[in-house]
Amino acid sequence: MTSTTAVMGNYGRADLAFSHGEGSWLISTDGDRYLDFATGIAVNTLGHSHPKLVDALTRQAGKLWHVSNLYNIPEQAELAQILAKRSGLDQVFFCNSGAEATEAAVKMARRAMHHMGHHNRHKILCAEGAFHGRTIAMLAATDRPAFREGFGPMPDGFGHFPFGNMNALRDQLISDAESGAPEIAAVMVESVQGEGGARPLPDGFLAELRAVTNEVGCLLIADEVQIGVGRSGHLFSFEPSGIKPDIIAMAKGLAGGFPIGAVIATEAVGSAMTPGSHGSTFGGNPLAMQAACAVLDVLDADFLADMRSRSAMLFAELDGLKQKHQAIIEIRGNGFLIGLVLADHLTPLDVMAACRAHHMLVVPAAANTVRLLPPLNVRTEDIHHAVAVLDTVLSACEEKASHNHD
Repeated sequence: MTSTTAVMGNYGRADLAFSHGEGSWLISTDGDRYLDFATGIAVNTLGHSHPKLVDALTRQAGKLWHVSNLYNIPEQAELAQILAKRSGLDQVFFCNSGAEATEAAVKMARRAMHHMGHHNRHKILCAEGAFHGRTIAMLAATDRPAFREGFGPMPDGFGHFPFGNMNALRDQLISDAESGAPEIAAVMVESVQGEGGARPLPDGFLAELRAVTNEVGCLLIADEVQIGVGRSGHLFSFEPSGIKPDIIAMAKGLAGGFPIGAVIATEAVGSAMTPGSHGSTFGGNPLAMQAACAVLDVLDADFLADMRSRSAMLFAELDGLKQKHQAIIEIRGNGFLIGLVLADHLTPLDVMAACRAHHMLVVPAAANTVRLLPPLNVRTEDIHHAVAVLDTVLSACEEKASHNHD
């Protein structure tokens, strides 16, 4: 069979393309407007064509695009200083994507343990249902067979604990620490599992996790790739818990749509990363650095407080939909990473297609969940419009299911 395109078929694409965007809206090549509650899967932090982002990239594009990390890159130093100050950590490594960031975080945790003399501590514990990227190593970090099928044996050095189960996790950590030859180097967690169905960790979990990792002497990696960069309503989603991780992995929305990844670490971790221990050809290029600085300049305390208010409004309106529609059995998530858990007679793809027919974009997730990922600067009128579309879509889905049952 001859394909009609030379693009590899590893994505299930809708028959839809876009020419440009304005704020929370995308305009298709046919001229139709779509409300974007997908944002490139939590990437377009400030929507589309934000003037500060356009200006930052345009100015930098006329000066310098790329220079090797064999030299100082002033734009890198500027962004690293901002991230270190706002995270409370010390050093930053730049790359280009979430998978690169989580993979580098794992390397740093293992290297730091080795640097401290704990040569046996190499194992990374992750939650069941986690998603940390699609490299071979990060496939080992997830326990979901759908991502692993056909890719051969997984690398060693990863283990899993039941999501949100602190007792089980504590037992694993303490048993390992008391074994006489501990293997666990770090625990890596998402405070809200994105691909895993917008599942938030239970209240108090992160604080308990920080305490027990300190007790047993292993590191804590916060995967902020999807829930970070303000999507929780805080620049880092762990902030309300009062903890400080040892390593933070970031990407997706950090440069508002320009490829970027970053790993922020404590001095103790960063000091193990000596010249030649890791690298990235394109990581930290001036274009990405300037885009990220522009995003972080917008995401100040006032912006984030206002965003939390708009998120609360969206949650309240969605709760009204849940009371009205049996198609929704749970609403969960945090900030503007929201999951609608669907009744068994619906699938995320059903709801996605129906929303798309009404010119609204949403994203599927595991556990029969649809994700809502609006831009962080989404207007209140666009929130009302999104809820109205969902109301229409769910009514139609329920009516169709009723007819099918009859």
